[in-house]
Amino acid sequence: FGDPALGCEPYWYQGYASAYYGPSHEVFRRKCRDFVEGQVRPHLEEWIAKKAYPLELHQKALAAGLPTAGLQKDVQARYPSAVVPAEGFDAFHELIYLDELAAVGPGGALGQCGINSMALPPVLFAGSPLVQSQVVEEVIHGRKNISLAISEPSAGSDVANLRTSAVLEKDVYVVNGQKKWITGGHMADFFTLAVRTGKAGPGGISLLLVDAKTPGFRVRKMDMQFDSCHGTTFLDFEDVRVPKSNLIGQEGQGFMYLLLNFNHERFVISASTCRFARLCYAEALKYSLRRKTFGKPLYEHQMIRWKLAEMLRQVEALHDYNERVAFQYKCGVPDAKLGAQCGMLKVFASKTFEYCAREASQVFGGSSLVRDGPGKLVERLYREVRASAIPGGSEEVLLDLAARQAIGQSLRQEKQLHSKPKRSPEGKDSQDVIPQPTRASDAEAPKSKL
Repeated sequence: FGDPALGCEPYWYQGYASAYYGPSHEVFRRKCRDFVEGQVRPHLEEWIAKKAYPLELHQKALAAGLPTAGLQKDVQARYPSAVVPAEGFDAFHELIYLDELAAVGPGGALGQCGINSMALPPVLFAGSPLVQSQVVEEVIHGRKNISLAISEPSAGSDVANLRTSAVLEKDVYVVNGQKKWITGGHMADFFTLAVRTGKAGPGGISLLLVDAKTPGFRVRKMDMQFDSCHGTTFLDFEDVRVPKSNLIGQEGQGFMYLLLNFNHERFVISASTCRFARLCYAEALKYSLRRKTFGKPLYEHQMIRWKLAEMLRQVEALHDYNERVAFQYKCGVPDAKLGAQCGMLKVFASKTFEYCAREASQVFGGSSLVRDGPGKLVERLYREVRASAIPGGSEEVLLDLAARQAIGQSLRQEKQLHSKPKRSPEGKDSQDVIPQPTRASDAEAPKSKL
């Protein structure tokens, strides 16, 4: 299926055995690629130039059997029956979907579908019937969109210290503050908005469903380092009055609801990033066959072959890691237990992409410095690297998260080992079983229905 050259597609596309994929995955893969090739690729350059893609693209995608708000279990029940396979979607369908959308290259077409999948879960998990009735069906059927508004000028990865306030006055919350780097804000009809309703720290954070048309609420599109038809925005709130009934779940529990989807968001980013890294390799491979230097094709230079092999090695390892995490989701491992795994996965993805973008640029030479000609895709990919490394948790924050979890588990194990009763005078232990390492507690986040 697709490009037969080694590494230019995931291994199972090229006839290699896999334990993860079956007939429904193959059918879904074809749906995704046909839609991207027919409805996205021919128009992407035009949409990037306009910095927006048409809103009706979501409805076209749904009609073609592609999801508009993710593939989580709670969402699946809301799609038209013709969209969902008989046995249901699993995490490998999602991996295919994300990979195939990214195969056209960076540009953000259908990017709002991914944002919908991040902003809707708290509404589905904790939102009242009134809150859900405003947004869920409209988003799932591609008629409206919802964005997740968390980051602020002074609080990016440091979510617990956000400042945007929501003060309750009788039956409305009065919201004041700013949000920054909010993806898809220009396309959103609603926002899952993180606000401070109480004390400092995570315990004072709540979530509100905010209508984009509410007076006092302004959205401004931001120019970014990379090309995109799916924008990043700056939000201003000046005495924005939100009905108390639009509170999502319980006041003060917003941070806990956000934890439901942080790890999944990192999986989403990693899946797309893997394809971007693969594109760097594939473009460099094909260029090495056409380009000649010093009287011979590029591929005949040993250093070029080394660069290609190093890119391929890292891309294949990253894809395997994506599948490992997808398998955890398929088996029902709680999202709250995948913090370290998803954090390290995202770091692995962004570092692999950065390496491949650099090496592909070196293979293309001067052609990778201009936004036209044979190296234009590699040039665009190169400017996309930081958009994988920073959003969704920066590399440094996520590596620290993984290390802290490992240290915490080791400390608990040490405490158990050292608390073992001393040997009795007869030389027998009062406890014969050596304590095992404790598992990470699920108490840090509510059990997800996703």
